Amino acid sequence: MQRPHRPQHSARSPLGNLPLELNAFVGRSAELTYLAEALETSRLVTVTGMGGVGKSRLVSHAAARSDARDGVWRVELAPVRDAELLEYAVVEALGLTDQTSRLPRQVLLDHLAERQLLLVLDGFEHLVDGCASLVGELLRSVPGLRVLAAGRRPLEVEGERLLPLAPLAEREAVELFADRAAARVPGFALDEGTSADVLELCRRLDGIPLAVELAAGRLSALSPAGLLARLEDRFRLLTGGGRDALPRHQTLRTAIGWSHELCSAEERLLWARLSVFAGQFDLEAVEYVCSGDGLRADDVLDVLGELLAQSVVSREETATGVRYRMLDTVRAYGADWLEAAGDAQQLRRRHRDWYVGLATWCELDWFSPRQDEVAARVETELPNLRCALEHCLTEPGEAHLGQYLAGSLWFYWVGCGRLAEGRHWLERSVELDAEDGPHEQSRLKALWVLGYVAILQGDTVPALAALQECREEAERTGNATAVAYAEHRTGCLGLVTDDMGRAETLLRSALDRYHEIGELNSNVLMAQVELAMTRAFQGDLPGAVKLCEDVRRVCEDHGERWALAYALYVLAYEAWTDGDTGRARGLLDECVGIGHAFHDLLGTVLAIELLALVTAEEGDPAEAALLQGAATRMWPSVGLPLFGSAHYNVPHELCEAQAREALGDERYEECVREGARLGPEATVARALRRTGNRPLGAVPSPRAMPSPSDVRKPAASPTRKGGETTG
Repeated sequence: MQRPHRPQHSARSPLGNLPLELNAFVGRSAELTYLAEALETSRLVTVTGMGGVGKSRLVSHAAARSDARDGVWRVELAPVRDAELLEYAVVEALGLTDQTSRLPRQVLLDHLAERQLLLVLDGFEHLVDGCASLVGELLRSVPGLRVLAAGRRPLEVEGERLLPLAPLAEREAVELFADRAAARVPGFALDEGTSADVLELCRRLDGIPLAVELAAGRLSALSPAGLLARLEDRFRLLTGGGRDALPRHQTLRTAIGWSHELCSAEERLLWARLSVFAGQFDLEAVEYVCSGDGLRADDVLDVLGELLAQSVVSREETATGVRYRMLDTVRAYGADWLEAAGDAQQLRRRHRDWYVGLATWCELDWFSPRQDEVAARVETELPNLRCALEHCLTEPGEAHLGQYLAGSLWFYWVGCGRLAEGRHWLERSVELDAEDGPHEQSRLKALWVLGYVAILQGDTVPALAALQECREEAERTGNATAVAYAEHRTGCLGLVTDDMGRAETLLRSALDRYHEIGELNSNVLMAQVELAMTRAFQGDLPGAVKLCEDVRRVCEDHGERWALAYALYVLAYEAWTDGDTGRARGLLDECVGIGHAFHDLLGTVLAIELLALVTAEEGDPAEAALLQGAATRMWPSVGLPLFGSAHYNVPHELCEAQAREALGDERYEECVREGARLGPEATVARALRRTGNRPLGAVPSPRAMPSPSDVRKPAASPTRKGGETTG
């Protein structure tokens, strides 16, 4: 079938994640022309230069002019401190949700295979080896890919074309200063009294954009003449780097060091301490991590405000409220001062303590009406949580904290579409030596969470190994909570591998254990839903409904929505078997909406599979086949399709049989291919766009719950009688 034409996009492509520019882009016309021409003839173009010279802004502005068919996608690599997470960061920036055991590089290769897009890699210098390896393989394997990179050194990949970026010319530097000064001081303009001083100031700063902007940020306190006078003093006091360092490197350090010297003692102290954060951070975290020993907690807000005024820190509005960020170069300067003061280890421990506490709070608050807020908060804090995890897993004596942190984030790994990254941290944590006593509990938690993640990825052997180790150690040490969780997840493993008798026995036992120890949370509700599934698969639909209605009531009482979605899935299946497709669709619409809101790809795709069957029953086999195709595309990002389970596969096979009979093989396959072209966002929009009204002639009728043996292979066409499907 001929691939449909895909339109070319304008300079501001609606595809991608390139941020909009918030202030004027000044100068660089020659460089922009060069980049445009270079990207026409080369598939890898790298802009190199010193920190603060404007590499990031230039490549973003140039990329915004791209006409790449599948958009421009920017990956900010400065917050990624672990080379092993490089590829996860690229997967994340591309908006991919992959919960399988596939390596992230393979996920990227599969996703990019037939696409034509521009990938912007910003700030790769500390990951240069891994970045070069990744870019080289992607370019060799994906003909439609172009890469525009920005870093302090070349990638040294075959075919790379370089643009060494020089500072701004004097005229452009003056224009930049004037623009930023006018934004800082209303009414500021170059005139006879300021032009000469500004020109000399920009010349002395060598036209480095970061230095110019820092200087403009001081105009609220100093005139251009005052800036110039102080700059002279600071140049003499601060010459960064050794004698063999490049002059531009010395100049940048001088510019930042000059801004640093203009700060008060408290401002310099906070600047250094803020360097322990990765990416964004909020005021509460700053107050906890950075206060004390010369900086009172009550003074942090005022001191932070001064750093904001001086452009050392920037303020950002996010979905989780006001947050702050430091440029990487500014952060690195502060980190040098923190190390020199001998405070780095202490501050990193306080940073770790804050984010371990945050994860603890989020885990508890997940079982509440604030689930949406918790999911958004953890998503925002992920760079800092990664730093805390890395610190715990590499510092001697802190393995138990890494295990605790990785395990406490189970709700995020499982409920918010981060199975692959969660497994990375969990496997690293359990590889560390176990510790007896109270610390052993942390490792037991990491083990059962690892087992849970592996189950959902369809990776049963390592899942069973982790759960068996967890249970044996829990029984040896008398840890009733870990025994209950290990038993629960082993029952879940039986469920997805079609061992219904064993699954039911283990899940009932786990629920009894939860009751005995007073445990009530989303995990306990999921155990009840999973028990309901075992009853449904064994033909006891009334029993399954009773269990799920109870879950529904508890969820309503506590504001829990994630576990609720899985209960709605079971209730929708019961509604379908009762012939009530309207009720089934309503339940599934809610189920899909919840799963999509949490980025829970597993819950979403399960609901879409059943929604496809309901759609076929409503008399729209083409749309049903399209939804099946969309689900088929989603499954590889989750794990083994339908867990490889015959019971979970029943709705899929029934839907396929009905749609093939109604459409014929050729039309059915065409609709499936059309659905497979939809991404997750488009799939959910397509699924929820339907009204749920049954077409004329679609008469509901009750049916018995089919078993896998009742469903013929998809190639066979079942007959329909009075709205029922028979083998």
